[in-house]
Amino acid sequence: MTSPVRLTLTARVNPSAAESRRGIVRIHTEVLAALGLREWDAVSITGARVTAAVVAAAGPETPTGTALLDDITFANAGVRENASVVLAPVRVHGATRIRVSGSALATRSVDEPTLRRALLGKVVTVGDAVSLLPRDLGPEFAAGDATRALAVSVGITWTNELLTVAETDPPGAVSVQTNTAVLWAGDGASGIRRPEAGPPPTTSMGFAAAAVPVPPASSGPTDSAAAVAPGVSTGTPSNPGAVRPVSTLIGVDGPVAKLTEWLSITLDEPEVLRTLGASPRLGVLITGPPGAGKATLARSVCAERPLTTIDGPTVGALEANARLGAVRSAISVLRDTGGVLLITDVDALLPAPRESAAPEPVSTLILDELRSAIADGADVPHRGTIALIATSAEPVRLDSRLRDPSLCDRELIVGLPDAATRARLLAVILTDVPIDGHLDLDAVAARTPGFVAGDLAALTREAALRAAARVTTGHDDDERPATALRTADLLGALEVIRPVSRLDSPEVSVGAITLDDVGDMVETKQALTEAVLWPLQHPDTFTRLGVEPPRGVLLFGPPGCGKTFVVRALAASGRLSVHTVKGAELMDKWVGSSEKAVRDLFERARESAPSLIFLDEVDALAPRRGQSTDSGVGDRVVAALLTELDGVEPLQDVVVLGATNRPDLIDPALLRPGRLERLVFVPPPDADARAEILRTAGRNVPLADEVDLEALASDLEGYSAADCSALLREAALSAMRRDIDAATVGPEDVAEARRRVRPSLDAAQVENLRAYADRR
Repeated sequence: MTSPVRLTLTARVNPSAAESRRGIVRIHTEVLAALGLREWDAVSITGARVTAAVVAAAGPETPTGTALLDDITFANAGVRENASVVLAPVRVHGATRIRVSGSALATRSVDEPTLRRALLGKVVTVGDAVSLLPRDLGPEFAAGDATRALAVSVGITWTNELLTVAETDPPGAVSVQTNTAVLWAGDGASGIRRPEAGPPPTTSMGFAAAAVPVPPASSGPTDSAAAVAPGVSTGTPSNPGAVRPVSTLIGVDGPVAKLTEWLSITLDEPEVLRTLGASPRLGVLITGPPGAGKATLARSVCAERPLTTIDGPTVGALEANARLGAVRSAISVLRDTGGVLLITDVDALLPAPRESAAPEPVSTLILDELRSAIADGADVPHRGTIALIATSAEPVRLDSRLRDPSLCDRELIVGLPDAATRARLLAVILTDVPIDGHLDLDAVAARTPGFVAGDLAALTREAALRAAARVTTGHDDDERPATALRTADLLGALEVIRPVSRLDSPEVSVGAITLDDVGDMVETKQALTEAVLWPLQHPDTFTRLGVEPPRGVLLFGPPGCGKTFVVRALAASGRLSVHTVKGAELMDKWVGSSEKAVRDLFERARESAPSLIFLDEVDALAPRRGQSTDSGVGDRVVAALLTELDGVEPLQDVVVLGATNRPDLIDPALLRPGRLERLVFVPPPDADARAEILRTAGRNVPLADEVDLEALASDLEGYSAADCSALLREAALSAMRRDIDAATVGPEDVAEARRRVRPSLDAAQVENLRAYADRR
């Protein structure tokens, strides 16, 4: 008789979270063929002891000499990772009866039908450890009915329990079948009656008894779920401000109406949906910037419904088993009565896997638990229907599996409020605040682009501190009551408070200088006003005339002629959110990182609209494609810029402004209409402009009366704006060298500075730029 084929392989850990602790061994297809086995047959594994398991094909990247085992199979074979194991085919009989032993908690809570469903399809031998996680893989499990039934009866928390196979009939390796009697060790002999099938017992606070350890009993009442599961709360939150009447929610009428309608149909009229052939299940993902009021919206709409809340960051910070326990306990509260399960900042609980990394095993299990909770109420009429609402400020960092149709198949977006909505939000926030006279909330709202409700609340707190300072210090500018809030307090608070939408962007020093304060540059200022300020300040006019405003502007001119300076003045004039990128700082050596940085930049700009994206030294950021030696990074960045500027997703209330002194190096595709279509030449300053620059730069310099700035300006041909400022700085230093106690800067100091500071403008470069401007 031919001996069975036996192969020696190296045991490695199976990285698949979906197959963790399920008793499945993965080997290369060539090894399967060599053993004469098909997928989902049984295989014996010989290490320090002999065990058996289900075998399946591994991916093509798995070496032929490797067997992928889970942690339980490692223990059953008595080996560690990288040890050698012998695999061989094994004849397996369907078990008539098997007995298993487990912890007192498991034997007390799990009945035999549920136990059989947990072990169905697994191959075991006496002495093996086996988990309650169903096999759930293979052709006989394609429908997934066994998995869903087990999730309802047992729950994922029980996957922490390990059972030991005490007896099999017949002896040897057996598989658990639908007609196998699966008994607890001791049943029949002792006459112990197993509990009836049903949900796990719950504590007096409504949490599953096995989810997390129950704290010791105390004499006082316990009404806080947080004592059982950190990050989980039920009923009305401890913060009264978290639940507001729906009528006081400002600027979210659309999301409120949709969420109210969905909840009403799903929870109040499930039979109507069943009659129409639809399952009464609901999963909603609410996205929007931090502080926009996503959780407040959900709590307000669900104020009259049973509500259990999971705080994503708190629960996400726990270790894996505790995370599962917290989710399981939160669901158990709603299992019988139904209601709403709210997960705030779900991206912290279910983060997207890192590049080239598998999802966390616990994320897979949490998603399974959420899926079974939603399906349970929808498919089992006597159960309460559970609706899932999740909020996220960073949906791109969220596990994409949460958007599966069986989970969150609907999405609501809470956007940034416009100026009128911000004024209404301020009025609600300041309802009970004493004010001094009339607060010009429209003026404050106009200067807070990108602010959400949370930012405005922080703004009012800072304004209150400023008002309180007048009381404590006694410094006030008039006899008006100091204990009241004034418009000046709110405007002053803008110097301190930045909106969350701009926290990741470098802050641009705007100052008090506006375009009106910029000397000369008449044509440049007019072009920027038309291309940048008009579309943001008068969008209705463009709509009325039926034209699209310019998408972007390119400032080009010799270096040192005020391109960046005029952008700061432009930002102050338009009260815009400014997002700046200098040179090639978006470039990154890692594949995909540069393109992601471009996408993130434009996403932040959209969130804080009306906004301005300023690309300084844009020639380094978007050079001509096909001429770089950086492994294609520059070409991909240009492609990302073109996609964002003229892609499917429109740039609403966002203007892109680039600055360069080498426009000929920029990729031509970036300069066509619809992108940086408006080219504005910033010429070197003439004599009048140089005089204005000298007066502005010398505003704080004590110049002697003999210093004639007009005459000096006419004699500075070839000097840029930066050169003029440097000239006065050098004159002041020359005065200090002459006399450290000098009180003024005299003509001799200016003459000495003239000898040291030479003009930086290149006449040939200036002529080339003028010619480029004439051609364009």
